Amino acid sequence: MDFLRRPGLVPTLGVLAVLAALVLAPLLTIMGQTLGSAAWGDVLASRLAPNLFWRPLANTMLVGSAVALGCVLIGGFLAWLVTMTDLPLRRVIGFMATLPFMIPSFATALAWGTLFRNDRTGGGAGLLQGLGLHIPDWLAWGIVPTVIVLIAHYYALAFTVIAAALGSVNGDLVQAAAMTGASRRRILFGIVLPVVTPALLAGGSLAFAGAVSNFATPALLGLPVRMQTLSTRLFGMIEIGQTERGYVLAILLIAVSALFLGIGNRLLAGRRSFATITGKGGRGTRMALGRAKWPLCAVALALCLVTTILPILLLLAASLAPQSSALFSGWTLHFWTGAADPAFARGQPGIFQNPQLLTAIWVTLGVGAAVAVAANAVGLLTAIATTRWRIPFLSETANQLGFLPMLLPGIAFGAAYIALYGAPIGPFPALYGTPLLLGLALTAATLPYAVQTGRATIAQISGEIDEAARMTGAGFFRRIGAITLPLASRGLIAGLLLTFVSVIGDLAIVVLLYAPQTPVLSVLSYRYASDGFHQFANAVTLLILAISVIATLAANMLRGRKESPE
Repeated sequence: MDFLRRPGLVPTLGVLAVLAALVLAPLLTIMGQTLGSAAWGDVLASRLAPNLFWRPLANTMLVGSAVALGCVLIGGFLAWLVTMTDLPLRRVIGFMATLPFMIPSFATALAWGTLFRNDRTGGGAGLLQGLGLHIPDWLAWGIVPTVIVLIAHYYALAFTVIAAALGSVNGDLVQAAAMTGASRRRILFGIVLPVVTPALLAGGSLAFAGAVSNFATPALLGLPVRMQTLSTRLFGMIEIGQTERGYVLAILLIAVSALFLGIGNRLLAGRRSFATITGKGGRGTRMALGRAKWPLCAVALALCLVTTILPILLLLAASLAPQSSALFSGWTLHFWTGAADPAFARGQPGIFQNPQLLTAIWVTLGVGAAVAVAANAVGLLTAIATTRWRIPFLSETANQLGFLPMLLPGIAFGAAYIALYGAPIGPFPALYGTPLLLGLALTAATLPYAVQTGRATIAQISGEIDEAARMTGAGFFRRIGAITLPLASRGLIAGLLLTFVSVIGDLAIVVLLYAPQTPVLSVLSYRYASDGFHQFANAVTLLILAISVIATLAANMLRGRKESPE
């Protein structure tokens, strides 16, 4: 009976119910619908299995492993320069190294095509072939460009994780090694790298998980030459109505991601000498680069510029040029505002003349705002349940469910939502093709970000304030509205921004769940690109980036007002 009287029991049970409906139920449904199904044999052991699973699996593992390695190398290199050396312009480079993840991967893929696309698949060639250069197929399409684009997108994750670890390296270790005459190379490879092994594995794991679940890049750069990954094959099965095979592929894709993350955790568990922070350690002097200072600065700036500014400039030029092969001549606004003309762009009007665009803008903004509010509300409640009340078993279960979507590929998550909510449930109608289903799936997928933001915010608010309000008779929701929300406003704004930006650029989930009557900007861009209308796709992608920038600036202004003294 004492357990039933514990403070926070009822709200915690409510949070668990919401998390079960958003996260657990779709996964259990997708597993239940494939039990005893012939789809397992079709995917794994039939004569179709090589094309359905084994070749896509090999491509997926190759892409994921190459991207993980590339991200650790590039992200670790930049993190070392910014954190531990006397590199000039460190702050600028550190800021720019975090930006690529905010640019949707399909934007970078479109920019790659603008430069390197050849005429193998028909349609217009890219700029380099237009200049008379021969672009081999392996550079224009398939595994190589997919890996390069995904490294350019995900290395920011590895940089963030590794930079944080390097920032905590005990300066006494480096100083002691330098005093004994150790070279810079020996210090780097003998001291620094071993002690940041957990960060290297974590950064590689995140990059691998992101790469194997990414749909947009392999779809744009691989499908035209029939290069399939598990994510694109899954999408193809759902699209042609072979849902059970698609669900099996979704389960296998989840298993691949979980297996790799489990291997990383096991490697970490086998090492115990990672301690880098002691009671007396301090930050030592930065490593002097000597004559290599400016050359390394130029390399770091070039990496950042190529992965942030260059793709945007290429997309802008390509949205104005009638042909990608002549990128800087004959610019026109037709692809933005032009009326339909049978003699131009196969009669396609500019994006602002397309009636679907305005609908897509409002649907995207509406879904993005609704998901940001819903996900952060659930995230805040989950954070309270897991950090303030700490009810045995229940709080830990809520914590695990809140972070589970981080391990699930987006396109597999979308398939799970089709399995559960795509058909009627009792008196409730089927949600497939409605904005509600899209919003629910995106809310669940963004929960890890919201929960993490909520936990960081709640940790800054003393529990004594909430307890004092409870003793005066204030109810739970009264305390949330009068105490938690005002005090947590700065953190919540950051969480809302992160969720909103990730939603409006998402393609992996929405490509399965959108419907013609509920278009979104990311799918509109993908459809334009798939149909060969690259200028229109570039224009829509730039619109998505503009909305992201405006949202970021607005959030910064709101946070600035919150921080200003009264």
